[in-house]
Amino acid sequence: MCAQVLVGHGGADKLVFHDDWPTPRPKSDEVLIKVGACGLNPTDINTRTAWYSKKVKEGLTTDGGRGGFGAADAQDASWRGLSINFPRIQGADVVGRVVAVGSSVPPSRLNERVLVDPWIKTHPEDPTQCEYLGSECDGGACEYTAVPSTHALAIDSDLTDSELATFPCTLHTAETLALRLDVQPGETVVISGASGGVGSAAVQLCHVRGARVIAIASKSKHDLVRSLGAAAVVDRNQPQLAAAILKAASNQPIDAAIDVVGGTLFPHLLEVLRRGGRYAASGAIAGPICEMDLRSLYLKDLRLLGATVTPVGTMRRLVKLIEERRVRPVLAKTFPLRQLREAQEMLMEKKHVGNIVVTMEEEE
Repeated sequence: MCAQVLVGHGGADKLVFHDDWPTPRPKSDEVLIKVGACGLNPTDINTRTAWYSKKVKEGLTTDGGRGGFGAADAQDASWRGLSINFPRIQGADVVGRVVAVGSSVPPSRLNERVLVDPWIKTHPEDPTQCEYLGSECDGGACEYTAVPSTHALAIDSDLTDSELATFPCTLHTAETLALRLDVQPGETVVISGASGGVGSAAVQLCHVRGARVIAIASKSKHDLVRSLGAAAVVDRNQPQLAAAILKAASNQPIDAAIDVVGGTLFPHLLEVLRRGGRYAASGAIAGPICEMDLRSLYLKDLRLLGATVTPVGTMRRLVKLIEERRVRPVLAKTFPLRQLREAQEMLMEKKHVGNIVVTMEEEE
């Protein structure tokens, strides 16, 4: 089969295209999926470059994404703080059709159109123990991939494969952030990185919950972010960012903050939260090392939360939202599988809105 194979940590040259890679055989509890499309997300870049290593102190820069991070330690280069086994096929956001089933999977699943839940639970008694598709196990940057049948969720939608491939990681992560924060109707939520994959999904999910969304994005992307449900959008380059956020909220207190950016943005988000406000992070593309005035935390009784592993059953709820068209895809561009390097380059430049997807077609 055709596959983009990651052979080690470093620059984009570590992605090697093969047209003769072995097609996987499904285990007894697995299905084999003919991949239609596979979405990209920052985890792909973080894993390839070893950005997750604690020795890396900078954000996900274009230079770092192109050449890797020299300070990185391969021993803690994955999101779990462990090493990655190579070769590895990346790609967590998989949509396709079931073409073969393992011995314990009902044959009725054949030809089902499926969306894959990328959080592969490895210990049913402990849902926090899991592997991530494209990190600890092979993902969808290839023609065929095998996953546990329980993680291949049937979907009935007239959206294209490319549109559906924008959802798994971004919607999953955004939903986990909203769940951690317990976003309620009528609350005001500020969302950083609102034009990116997770940020744009978070805008939609908080809007669906009845919250008022104050989004942060570059000025050229404001109209699209508003169309997703944001009540107001603040320019991320605003010199007095905290004041601008509060002005956009009509100087009303901010109940919760969703942050996928980190870096110098972090203290501004804490500053605008009301007493007892909540903050949740699931990314640090602007930098993992942040300054913090502890008085902002304890004097305002704030709660700081992280969001990575999603609760069991999350993806099934999201499939229902997709089928009901309560959320919509934000597809920036598609690339053929052969051009995965170029697709990752576009992702690193951060000039797009929404998600980038690779397809198994030579031209889209």
